[in-house]
Order: sequence, then C-alpha cells, then structure tokens
Amino acid sequence: MADRRLQVFHAVAKSLSFTKAAERLFMTQPAVTSQIRQLEDHVGARLFDRSHGGISLTQAGVVALDYAERILALNSELETRLKEIGGRVAGTLAIGASTTIAEFLLPSIIGEFKTAYPEVLPRVFVGNSESVQSRIEERTLDLGFIEGDSHNSTLVSEVCCEDELRVVCAPAHALAAQASVAAAALCELPYVSRETGSGTRQVTDRYFQKSGVAPDILNTVVELGSPEAIKGLVATGLGFAIMSCAAVRKEAALGQLVQIPLAPRLVRYLSVVYAKERFHSQMVTTFIAFAKVRLQALACDEP
Repeated sequence: MADRRLQVFHAVAKSLSFTKAAERLFMTQPAVTSQIRQLEDHVGARLFDRSHGGISLTQAGVVALDYAERILALNSELETRLKEIGGRVAGTLAIGASTTIAEFLLPSIIGEFKTAYPEVLPRVFVGNSESVQSRIEERTLDLGFIEGDSHNSTLVSEVCCEDELRVVCAPAHALAAQASVAAAALCELPYVSRETGSGTRQVTDRYFQKSGVAPDILNTVVELGSPEAIKGLVATGLGFAIMSCAAVRKEAALGQLVQIPLAPRLVRYLSVVYAKERFHSQMVTTFIAFAKVRLQALACDEP
C-alpha cells in the first residue's frame, strides 16, 4: 500500500547509493533515479546532495527519512494485521542468513515451513553475519540467522543451537590421520580462511587468540566468502580450513573430506536476530519458533 517512491527513497537513503538501492529493490538504476526525481518534484525539495564522490541527505532528506521509516513500518503492520484478522499466516517474509546457515541448514527449514504455510512467500538474502545485521537494522529484512551472537544494541539475539567448527582437509593431507589438533600445530600449514566480516572468521580468530596464536601469523593462502568454494579448494590439497561440521557432513560421509576436532573443541552458537523496537507479525513469530525447533534437530551430529 505504501507509495513506491517512498520505498525507493528509503532504500537509497539507507545505503546512500542508487546502485545498491537498485540491487536491493530488483530495479534498474535509471528507474530508481526517476522515482527519486518524482518524489522530489512532489514534495518541492531536494532530498539528496549529489557530487562526484557520492550522495548525502539534505536537511529535508533527513526529515523525510525519519517519517519514511515510520510510514513503511506502519504500512507493513497494517497489511499484516488485516491478513491476521482473517486467520491467515500470509505475506512476504524477508529472511537474512549467513552463508553457512543459508547453504546447509535453511533450505530444508524453509521448505517445511512453506508446506505448512503455503501463503507465505519467503525471500532470502545471503551474506555474512555483519551484512545480515545491517539489513535488519535498515528494516529491509524481518529477521536473520547469524553465526555467533549479535553485539548490535538495536537487535534482539536468541541462541538457536550449538555448531561445532572443525579442521577440514583432504584425505591425503598431513592432518587427516590426527584424532584432534591444537591451534599451535596449525601455524605453519597453508590455511584457507573465510573473509573479514564472516561470523566463522570472527569465531576462529578469537579461538586462535585465546590459544596464544595471533591470527596474522597464520599461513593464510586464500580468503573466500563461499563455503562451497572453500571446500573445493581444500579438496585439492591446497591447505586446511576451519568450517562448520554441518557444512561438510555430506563430503565427510563420502570420504571426500576429513574433519578433525580442535583441541580444545571449538563450539559456537547459531542465533536468530531481529529488530528490538518493531512490530512483529504472527508470521514472523511463527517462523522464528518453527526455525528454532528445526535448527535444534539439524544441529551437527558426529559424522
């Protein structure tokens, strides 16, 4: 029901980028620019200062953003409340998930939820834990699943389940025959790491630090943002990685990769996060409860 121009303005104002807003709204950049010009003509004020270095909000733009956030939130609440009056769990559900959860745990959860509630349309954004939280804060996502805990004071974080991280390598790798491995024994071996901003990267860096190993002395040969790409490289024998055992369950069962527990074990939590001060529909609360139960059931088992 909300004016499309207001939705486009909100997306541009939060990202301060016409290009990023177009990507998030699945629009072309010229279409986004046209919507902003129409809104500026309608209100009779410039909302953005444009320069070669980027864009920024004008004073009018700052005021408009405050009202846009409230209007869009109320619009979403209205639509959801009207559907719920009719006893329906229906509508678009914007879910964010870090890459490990999105690729290896979330598909089955969404499939089962969709079967139970066919009128729900899930839309999934996949990114690292940092980007998922940013989008929830921007109100472009209803909720998200991240690796570890959230330190964002505007978000609520609820632990769903435990997830063990293990050393992963090719069967012919020197570590493959080990029953367990300590952090100090990994210092000089080629290491395939997740990228900065990843929840897995944050957890492993903290683990090394607590073990007396500075992360910057590790022999990092590649940094990647895709668990699938990491598995592919590790399978070639290039080096070892540290990954969720849920991510390599299939390859371990097939004998394509080997998992070695760290000593002491490295266990983290998978959490669901959502905005602290925001109306949450029955659809959102129902999905959160459903997903928490299913994540517990899907938590990493011994291979």
